[in-house]
Amino acid sequence: MTLFSNTSASLDRELPPSPEMKDKVTAMEKIVGHNFKNKRLLEEALTHPSVTNFPSYERLAVLGDAALGMAMSKHLFLLYPDMDQGNFSKLRSTNVSTMKFARAAVKHGFDHCLRHNSPPLATQVGEFAKAVSNEEDETDLLYGGTIQPNHALADIVESVAAAIYIDLNFDLHKLWKTYKHLLEPIVTLEDLLDHPVSKLFKLCQKHGKLVETKEARDDAKNISICCVYVDGNPFASAPGKNITIAKRRAASEALSKLSEFGINYGSFEVVAENEAKKNLKELCERKRIRKPTYRVKEFGPAHEKRFVSSVEIETLDGVLYKTGDERPRKRYAENSAASLMIIMMNTIEAAKIKGDYFPEAAKIKGGYFPSVLYKLWLMICWVIRLLVFCFTGIILLVIFFAVVGSCLDYFFSG
Repeated sequence: MTLFSNTSASLDRELPPSPEMKDKVTAMEKIVGHNFKNKRLLEEALTHPSVTNFPSYERLAVLGDAALGMAMSKHLFLLYPDMDQGNFSKLRSTNVSTMKFARAAVKHGFDHCLRHNSPPLATQVGEFAKAVSNEEDETDLLYGGTIQPNHALADIVESVAAAIYIDLNFDLHKLWKTYKHLLEPIVTLEDLLDHPVSKLFKLCQKHGKLVETKEARDDAKNISICCVYVDGNPFASAPGKNITIAKRRAASEALSKLSEFGINYGSFEVVAENEAKKNLKELCERKRIRKPTYRVKEFGPAHEKRFVSSVEIETLDGVLYKTGDERPRKRYAENSAASLMIIMMNTIEAAKIKGDYFPEAAKIKGGYFPSVLYKLWLMICWVIRLLVFCFTGIILLVIFFAVVGSCLDYFFSG
């Protein structure tokens, strides 16, 4: 005879935990900072499927995954109101990933409260916890690890969240307020843009260079190897315990080598793209030059409109222009163009300080009109306008006198 039935704990009753789980349930309540009315629900959230005489966390994990996904999406949506679709999706998935949740479980001691009857699981959890504690630096914690995430640990983070969600009468706001501290540090847009791989691709794109990565596995040494190719040529490579670490290290090595050629990411003013248009306006005000002018082209079917924006800025030396990347909304397209313009302006400014000519400014999707040619072009434009104005005036005068002459002839002839 089993002590408990194999159905989920009642959702509307105040039930105590079983004697064997009382200490673990109490410990988990202290970890999450929530005193459960239905403690049997929390017990279910901590029970692995290997335990046969009590409902497991699997059903709750599904609900918790959805609830945390929605809560995180709401948090990021309100935090970055102008963030484009691609970064929003990437940032959300990073913050609700299996790796993120498994690490949170180890960090806060969820693993000590898990009930299971699986010796291999105990070994796996121990190995994962050790690997997390031995991470080389915070970058590994944020962007990848030295071991695959433990799914059971990630599941109990989701199932405990579901138990709290139910105990709070399905109030998502209260769940986020209670659970948010367990998921910190939350990866921000700035963190995402600062990743070495993102920096490498962005930097090479701005300089008109093609970059790609190729991965391989050395089973004899049990390591992954990533090679970075720039313009089709091998440029940097690095090993790692998994491909995520290898790619990050190879990208860092490539950035270091690029800096030796004067292509330094640190010289750029990197801003979140959703703030670029505002930052470009402020930059123009500081430099006391005219406000930027945007031109947007749209294309594609009505239900899938795409936009590309260009931006021009008149300076004392000439006109700077830049074309942004394709975006799903007009506002995003303008921000894309503005972010590239900021980088180009800072690059040109750095070249002026060094006294060097920077040819990259005139490459793909952008350019710089030299001062003399620009002024000559302006002069020609004004001359053409003046001639058109004079010619139009002469024609109007001829018409006017012709009409007046006809009227006078008619009057005197009558």
